[in-house]
Formats: sequence, C-alpha cells, structure tokens
Amino acid sequence: MQAMEETNVNATMQSIRGRSVAATLTALLATAWIGVGATTSHAQSNAYPDHTVRVIVAFTAGGTTDILARAITQKLTERYKQSFIVDNRPGGGGNIGTEVAARAAPDGYTLIIDSVGPIAVNPTLYKKLNINPLSDLVPVVQIADVPNVLVVHPSLPANTLDEFIAYGKANPGKLNYGSTGIGTSSHLSSFMLSQRSGAETVHVPYKGADALKDLLTGRIQFMFATIPSVIEQIHAGKLRALAVSSAHRSRSLPEVPTVEEQGFPGFEAGSWFGFFAPKGTPQPVIAELNKAVNEALPSLEAQMIREGADPVGGPPSQFAQFVQREYEKWKVIVQDSKATAE
Repeated sequence: MQAMEETNVNATMQSIRGRSVAATLTALLATAWIGVGATTSHAQSNAYPDHTVRVIVAFTAGGTTDILARAITQKLTERYKQSFIVDNRPGGGGNIGTEVAARAAPDGYTLIIDSVGPIAVNPTLYKKLNINPLSDLVPVVQIADVPNVLVVHPSLPANTLDEFIAYGKANPGKLNYGSTGIGTSSHLSSFMLSQRSGAETVHVPYKGADALKDLLTGRIQFMFATIPSVIEQIHAGKLRALAVSSAHRSRSLPEVPTVEEQGFPGFEAGSWFGFFAPKGTPQPVIAELNKAVNEALPSLEAQMIREGADPVGGPPSQFAQFVQREYEKWKVIVQDSKATAE
C-alpha cells in the first residue's frame, strides 16, 4: 500500500515537473518572439527615411543649384516614397543657407545641396563666418561639375580666345566684365584670365542674374558664366562662347575649346555641386544617400548634359578629397585677387 502511494506521488511530481518545464519553454519562446518582434519593429521604425527630408539650397529658385537640386530630390522622392523638399535659403553669398544646414540636427532629415562658393571660396573670402563649412558639414556625394564658359557680346570683334586677349591688350580698360558678385567663381575666373594674359579689364560686380542682362544688351563686354545659365543664349547666337574653364571640354558644349588648350596650362576654375549633411550624421545614412544619388545620376545624365552640367557621382571619400583640394586652390586665387567680403 505504501509502495503504491509512493509510486503515485512520484508520478504526480514528474507530471508537475513536466508541466513546469513545458510552461517554462513556452514562456521562453514567447519572450523570444516578443524580442524578435520588438527588434524588427525597432529596425523598421529606424529605416531611413521614414518621414520628410528637407534639402536646403543656399540660393534663389531657378538658379543652377536649385535646378539640379529639384531634379535629384524628385528621384529620391520616387525611390523612397518619402518627400524630399527643397528649401531655398538665399543670402550672404550662400552663407545663410549653409549655416542653417550646418546647425541642423545630424539625423539625415536636413541636408544641403551646396556649391563651390559657400564651401571652398567663402572660408577665405569672408573675414568671419559663423560656421566652418569644411568641418561642420560632411561631404556625401558630388552631383555635377558645371564649367564656366567665357561668353562675349556678339558686337565684340573676337571669335577666338587669342583674338579676345589681343583686343584687350590693344584696348586697356575698355573691356568690362560682369560677375554674380565679388569672390564668386565668375569673378575669379575672369580675374585669373586677365592676370595670366596681361589684358587690362574692369570688374563690374552684380547681384545674381543682372550681370547676364547687361551682357545681353552690350553694357558689359564679357563674363564667365555657368553653362546652364547661358547655354540657350549661346545656341540662339545672342552670346558667343570662346572657352570653357574646365580641364576638359564640356559634354554640353563639345565644340568650345578649354582655356587650357588655348595656351593657359592649369587653368581650371569652374563650379560644382554636391550633397552635404551636418557633422555627426550617422554613417549608414551617409552611405544610403550616396548610394541613392549614384544610382539616380544615370537616369538624369542626358538631361543634365543638355542643360550644361556634367554628372559626377562617386564615394563620399572621393568628394571629401576633392572639396579639400578646391578649398586650397581657391584660397590662393582669392588671396591673389585681394577680394574680400563682409
């Protein structure tokens, strides 16, 4: 009798222990699935981008930077099914918008498409900046190289760069050139050519597009302008293109020789545009944006070339090295020109 009771007790205890083990395993599995679900949910909630991205442009709507920005952001909007909104913040030679971007939260939801002026020229041109674009912004990807093109009014008796320089030397002080402002690439390109050729010219700085208006009416005789801003006037015969400022001929104007191949080695003074993010932006976000822009550029290539820009692309490291070289180059040019801005 006692043996039977002990047997029943042992069986009961084993059954209880069995149920306990089963219950424990069930609880552990449930916890594990909850953990997996939480991790998956966390990963999904952190997928970039999961809401609207603001892309600052430090110049007015309709300019070269703005046109490129809107083309790229449209592709990014289509890719991610999230809005990439262009926010124009002009002023201060591009410094205002650049500072807004540099001071934004480094979370990938405020970016800037910026250009040679605010990034590579202004740190030397301006006596005091509130931020350092070279250290407070992180290069993401170069979008395009946009050479400047030397254009003259058709009334000027010069069909080649040699004839232009000869005219300038024979008529000192009679060639007036416009620019979009002191220290801009259009100003410094003309300064470089005048300095190296020995032609005496007069600088007439403007604000924005007014320089082109006066060139078209003949009030000024020449200027270096970005190809997108004058390509239509060149094709229409309203302006005559004599040279481009890039190291190689532009795919947008392949018939126009470079300044370099016309006797001025090392003459390279164009514009470029690229994506930047605030310092501290997570590396995975930088990598994702870089990949997206590189994959978008081929679909924009024909349009960009038609409008005067040469697509570039490449990894962030390549763009960072390029930006540093550009800063060092323009620093010397700005100092030689003695140009300053407040």
